[in-house]
Amino acid sequence: MTEKFSKDCLNDFGFGTQIRKSPFFDSTVRWGAKGFSTYNHMYIPRDFGDPEENFWNLINDAILCDVAVERQVQIKGPDAGKFVQLMVPRDLSEMSVGQCKYVILTNQHGGILNDPVLLKIDEDCFWFSLADSDVLFWAQGLAVNSNLDVDISEPDVSPLQLQGPKSREIMIELFGDDISDLKYYWFRSFDLDGIKLIVSRTGWSSELGYEIFLLNSKDGNRLYEKIMKIGLNFGLKPGHTSTIRRIEGAMLSYHADMDINTNPYELGLDKFIEINKDFDFVGKNALKEIRKNGVHRKQIGLEIKAEPMVGPNTRFWDIKVDNQIVGHVTSAVYSPRLKKNIALAMILKEHSINGNDVEVTSGDEIMSAKIVEKPFFDPRKTAAKS
Repeated sequence: MTEKFSKDCLNDFGFGTQIRKSPFFDSTVRWGAKGFSTYNHMYIPRDFGDPEENFWNLINDAILCDVAVERQVQIKGPDAGKFVQLMVPRDLSEMSVGQCKYVILTNQHGGILNDPVLLKIDEDCFWFSLADSDVLFWAQGLAVNSNLDVDISEPDVSPLQLQGPKSREIMIELFGDDISDLKYYWFRSFDLDGIKLIVSRTGWSSELGYEIFLLNSKDGNRLYEKIMKIGLNFGLKPGHTSTIRRIEGAMLSYHADMDINTNPYELGLDKFIEINKDFDFVGKNALKEIRKNGVHRKQIGLEIKAEPMVGPNTRFWDIKVDNQIVGHVTSAVYSPRLKKNIALAMILKEHSINGNDVEVTSGDEIMSAKIVEKPFFDPRKTAAKS
C-alpha cells in the first residue's frame, strides 16, 4: 500500500535555534531517537525504529515518551477560576485541586482551538496541557479586555509519558507504594531524589499510564536516565507516542482529525459541551446555534480493505460515494493486533451510517472501505482506567 515513510528524509531533519529542544533531548538521542518532528514550536522524537515494535512494547510492557512539546499554559491569580471557565465549555465548579479534566477550547464561532487536559494545581492556579496550537496567545488575548485579575504564562514544566501495563510497577519502584492508589485523571506532587515533579494518571496512549511533569528543565536528562535505568528490569523501552494505538482508541490528533474549522458536535464530543449550564464561555452562542441546526458532517471509523499500510497516511485521502467526494480520511494506519487498516474520517452526515461501503482514493489507488464503530479496540478504556 502507498504512504511509505522515507527514513532518509527523517534522518536529514535539520536542527536550529529557532525551534526549541526539550530538556530530555540529549537522552532521547542517546537512547536511539532517529527522527524528529515539530509540535508546539519544539522538536519531538518520532522515530525509535520500527513503529510496530514500538506498538508492541507499549501494549505488552512499557515505553517512555518525551512529550515536553505538551506545553503548559498557566492561568494564575485571584480570578483564575473565572477566567478558565470562560475558556472551557465544561462545568468546572466542582473541580478539585489535584484533579485533571479533558476539555475542549472553542473560538467565538464554535471552532476547536485545542483539546488539552486541564490540571487544577491550586485554588488560584490551573494548567492547560496542550495539543499542537498557540493557546498561550489566545488566552493572553482574551485576558486583555476581560477585567479579570489573572497572570498567563508558560511555566518551566516539561512532561514525560510512561505508558503501558508495566508502568505501575515501574512507578512503584521509583516512588514507592503511595503511587499505586493514584486515581485516573488525578495528580500529586513528588520529589524524586531532589527532582521536583507532578505525576498524573493520564496519557495519550489508551493504555495504563502516567505523565511525569518535570518542574525544572535543568533536571531533564537526569530524570529520563533515572526512569530508564529503573525501568529496564520491567521491559521498559524508549519510545514515541504510538499512532497505531491512538487510532485504535480513536484518540484525536489536532490538525489531523480536527482544527479550527471543526466543531465538537461533528466529533461526537457533546458530553464535554455543557451548553445548558448557567455559565458563559467563548463560543457558547455559536455552539447553541450549531446544536439547534444540526451538523452537516460527522466523524466516523473506517476499515480499509487493502494491503497492510506501511506507516500512517501523510495526506488527507478522498472518500467517494458514486464517484462523488463526500469526505476525507484524516488518520489511517495498519493495526497488527486487529490485522486491519483502520482510519478516522470526516464525512457528510447522510453517508455516515455504520455498515455503509465507500471508496477511499490515495493518488491513483482506489480502495474499498466500510464504515464501522469507533473506537476500534477497548471502547470503555478499561486498560487506561485499570
